[in-house]
Amino acid sequence: MVTSADRQSRKKGAILGMYVGDALAMPVHWYYDRGALARDYGRVTDYMFPKNPHPDSILWRSAYTPVNTKADILHDQARFWGRPGIHYHQFLEAGENTLNLKLCSLLLNHLLENDGYDPDAYLTEYIAFMTTPGNHKDTYAEEYHRHFFNNYASGKPPRACGVIEKHISGLIGMIPLAVYHADDPDLARRAAFEHLGHTHLGARMQAAGEWLMDVLLPVLGGENIVDVIAEKVRRQDNPLLGHPLMRWLDDPDEIVVGRRLSSACYVEDALPATAYLALKYYDDVARGLVANTNLGGDNAGRGAVLGALLGAANGHGAFPQSWVNGLRHPPPELLSR
Repeated sequence: MVTSADRQSRKKGAILGMYVGDALAMPVHWYYDRGALARDYGRVTDYMFPKNPHPDSILWRSAYTPVNTKADILHDQARFWGRPGIHYHQFLEAGENTLNLKLCSLLLNHLLENDGYDPDAYLTEYIAFMTTPGNHKDTYAEEYHRHFFNNYASGKPPRACGVIEKHISGLIGMIPLAVYHADDPDLARRAAFEHLGHTHLGARMQAAGEWLMDVLLPVLGGENIVDVIAEKVRRQDNPLLGHPLMRWLDDPDEIVVGRRLSSACYVEDALPATAYLALKYYDDVARGLVANTNLGGDNAGRGAVLGALLGAANGHGAFPQSWVNGLRHPPPELLSR
């Protein structure tokens, strides 16, 4: 029998896990050369400051040209784009979160202040947050932001500015809504998918979101995470999970994530990699998030989703207290409702 206290702990753990998984990975985010990661940072087991130069940074060949001033979301960070070696999160402090989690805080506060989700009001808040200089210190803004704001600045209504997407980071915004409405799973799904659809469209993101809701909501309700994921693997009812994950659990993580599955951000690899790590480290939040961090690639996107899953499975007390205390900007207290 799952108690009310356990359900609350699981909800709090899911939110906390997003922030911890992202902050832990932030300094080594998008390191694809694991040798370089180890040379620059050693084995990452705690929050660290990012360092320049970042040997795998692609900001030197990245560009964003706003169609007009309404699409200016880079502000004073724009001068770092097109330059070699620039760390994506160069101005963040140890224990600080990337832009994706800053927007989770915006969403969490929105839920608290509005006693629920108001899509139009949230989009207004999102637009104001991104177009106002000084709201965050992150150098990198992912593709979906850039597409959204060029569409918005071109005259499209906010609800019509999303584009076809494929990155695991798009799932992060679904998690606060799933947690907030966890006691009503149907409502949780509707709200989470409505939010996803504002920025991340397409069949791949729909399938990724379905998998996340199919796992996270039962686990928040008290089900065992291994049983839930193993059943999903057995049934093969999601196009992104066509891998023998259960047979891989005795293999080194570096083989599974890196050779069999790319460590990149695309959901067709990032989601099964996250599922694999959740299965392997189902009862050890710290080991799981450390393993994910040191695998490199889009470890921040994977880490936020993995942290939510492991936090939901184990409750908020499973996180090392030093990690909880070390978050520069802890998540808003969603469970005051």
